[in-house]
Amino acid sequence: MLTHQFTRRTMLRGLGVSMALPWLESLRVWGDEPAKGTAVVTSTNGSEAPVRLAVLFAGNGFHSREWWAKGTGREMQLGKVLEPLADFREKLVYVRGLFNAEALKGNIHSSQTGNLLSGAPLASGGEIRSGTSFDQLVAQHHAGSTKVPSLVLACEKSNPSVHKNYSMLYSSHISWSSPTTPTPLELYPALAFDRLFKDEVGRGDKSVLDAVMGDAGDLRRKISTADQRKLDEYLDSVRDVEQRISKAGQRGELQGWRPALDKPNIPRPADGVPQDIGEHMRLMCDILVLGFQTDTTRITTLKLNNDHSSLRFPNLGVDYMIHHLLSHSDTADWLKVNQFFLQQVAYIARKLDAIQEGDRTALDNSMLLFCSSMLTGNHDATNLPVVVVGRGGGRIKTGQCLDYSGKPNRQMCRLYMSLMDKAGLRPKTFGDAVEMLDEV
Repeated sequence: MLTHQFTRRTMLRGLGVSMALPWLESLRVWGDEPAKGTAVVTSTNGSEAPVRLAVLFAGNGFHSREWWAKGTGREMQLGKVLEPLADFREKLVYVRGLFNAEALKGNIHSSQTGNLLSGAPLASGGEIRSGTSFDQLVAQHHAGSTKVPSLVLACEKSNPSVHKNYSMLYSSHISWSSPTTPTPLELYPALAFDRLFKDEVGRGDKSVLDAVMGDAGDLRRKISTADQRKLDEYLDSVRDVEQRISKAGQRGELQGWRPALDKPNIPRPADGVPQDIGEHMRLMCDILVLGFQTDTTRITTLKLNNDHSSLRFPNLGVDYMIHHLLSHSDTADWLKVNQFFLQQVAYIARKLDAIQEGDRTALDNSMLLFCSSMLTGNHDATNLPVVVVGRGGGRIKTGQCLDYSGKPNRQMCRLYMSLMDKAGLRPKTFGDAVEMLDEV
């Protein structure tokens, strides 16, 4: 039995840098006191790992005939859009039939997206007012528990224009810190990475790992052989992300829209995000995983694109039409783009499921909510597309398909109340809901 003098909040430190550690059997679990009656802490006592919440969003809906699931557990059948999640059928919940009543009033992208995570009425006519989104309520509830209360990432820049009397900021932001404050989006992988590991964002270009290697060496000599391997794997993954960000930034390219000129008429910025949308999304997915793996943050929102999106996908051979226009079809290319988004969810799930945290994996201790503000590109918001991957610390009944179509009390906010409850926040009401979904 291994004794130690460390706690879960032990960090690797260097000049201007602090790196939280992944779950290690040699360290107390999540910084809590040992379980009652134990003289030392091992991998099987102490408190459980925390529950993490990630909200992933793709705008403009999905292929009208291929977003579906039926059955249970390993026998669950998935439509072609959801096929990338086939390996996780026993760890997911497919939900059909939920809707947001307030989103139906404007029947355009902005009015259907700005309140997606709150169910609140939206102001129009130049005013900006929505509601505090449920991800931020959870982050505020756990404020102080982690270095970064909430990480809000994006792969397409915000749109400040107006469409049919509604601000397009509603189409660009799903996370709201208050009814009048959309949570700022982090578009740049380098700055998102810095938030996790550097004491001051943008402090400098020095490698995070180079700064902490001395401290890592000292720790390595005092932990178990299994933990040494886990620490090495963790440091390698951080190095890999760091190097990929460095290469992306060196190109100084902008991502997410097609410029009006063949060549820029102003100098390119020194730092940028990857031109390849696949690389950009994959970096943001890796940063999300690192944030959860190190318990640097427990709440992450990743907006893969805007509603009313202008993204193109040359990486998929779909470069002839922007995402928004493509969404008004049910072509093979639209399905290919849909599957590309689900591949990002599957990538996150696979990485989290490979991280062992005692008797569970990081995916078992997480809730990945993937959704859009409409089922199809034709603005059908009466039946929102929803899938939840992960077991929420064993609190979610996974491997099931739930259908609320035609039933009363099918508010999307009931699902949010359930997820908040599993994250330790127990509101009596939220948005237009007064009770949780007991089936989740």
